Amino acid sequence: MPQKKTTYQDAGVDITKANAFVDAIKPLIKSTTRSEVVSDIGGFGGLFHIDPRRYKNPLLVSSTDGVGTKLRIAHLMNRHDTVGIDLVAMCVNDIIVQGAEPLFFLDYLAFGAVDVDRNVNIVSGIAEGCRQAGCALIGGENAEMPGFYKNDDYDLAGFCVGIVDRDGLIDGSRIRPDDVIIGLASSGIHSNGYSLVRKVFFEEGTATVHDTVNGLEHSLGDELLTPTKIYVTPILSLLQTWQIKGIVHITGGGFWENIPRILPSTLAAVIQRDAWPVPPIFDAVRLAGNIENDEMFRVFNMGIGLMLVVNPTDAEAIMDHLDSMGEKSYRIGIITDKNSLSPSVIIE
Repeated sequence: MPQKKTTYQDAGVDITKANAFVDAIKPLIKSTTRSEVVSDIGGFGGLFHIDPRRYKNPLLVSSTDGVGTKLRIAHLMNRHDTVGIDLVAMCVNDIIVQGAEPLFFLDYLAFGAVDVDRNVNIVSGIAEGCRQAGCALIGGENAEMPGFYKNDDYDLAGFCVGIVDRDGLIDGSRIRPDDVIIGLASSGIHSNGYSLVRKVFFEEGTATVHDTVNGLEHSLGDELLTPTKIYVTPILSLLQTWQIKGIVHITGGGFWENIPRILPSTLAAVIQRDAWPVPPIFDAVRLAGNIENDEMFRVFNMGIGLMLVVNPTDAEAIMDHLDSMGEKSYRIGIITDKNSLSPSVIIE
């Protein structure tokens, strides 16, 4: 009796659907291209030309990140067109803090089964993030992994490469006492702390993503899916005129863990807690979980997604420039000397 012939599709991998997905995202990828992109879609590797005439002593700066458990909110909302923006934002915001211009981006999308419409929505968000950051979506990987992920599950990872001249590198070494800290407003929770968010609202609490919570303009799910703000354009604009001594991306670890990463060991940052309006979503999280303020500042950005350390004489002009670009900014603190027993971050 002849044995049944087994195909890849019998094992749960649908190559036909995968090819249809790739064809569907080609226009999205093309919409992010830059003049330096050499390769076409579908090659084994992405090619990108760096013009040596533009840089004296170039440094490549790289970053990789994911979206984390914010993806669970996307599943609960059955909305997948924004998490790609988060993916790009988490990577490009990490390299802009060193003064680097993002050049190109690659994504990794893994799932249990091909859902062409859902996956196209995901990549549409990635393409939108790349357009906002001015970088090219130069390549990626789509992995159908039955038996590893449930059919509806997926995960995302992103990889970004940027460039900065060594003389323009921002590493915090120029920071001095009395320098001013400017905070740029976040768009909300961004992409950190969602394990705690889900715990207080949906695991220990009885809320649903469709509920209206006091103080929030939109449903809880819509607020939680607000994409991470991308800061590339305003920072590159500032760098054309002013010296920025240090930049902090407030991600996992909040204020306590991220600010010291750029400070010389002899200095501390003093943050004025009441210097900016904290968006209502943070109060909603705090109240739902009875979370102490120090823990909130350890986990979340609290309404400040990026911090700049600048000369005191430049602070007002920089804030005026940010305002002209539609960016909300606040004078939130100052740099001071510290002794060996003092903390690196003081929130007053």
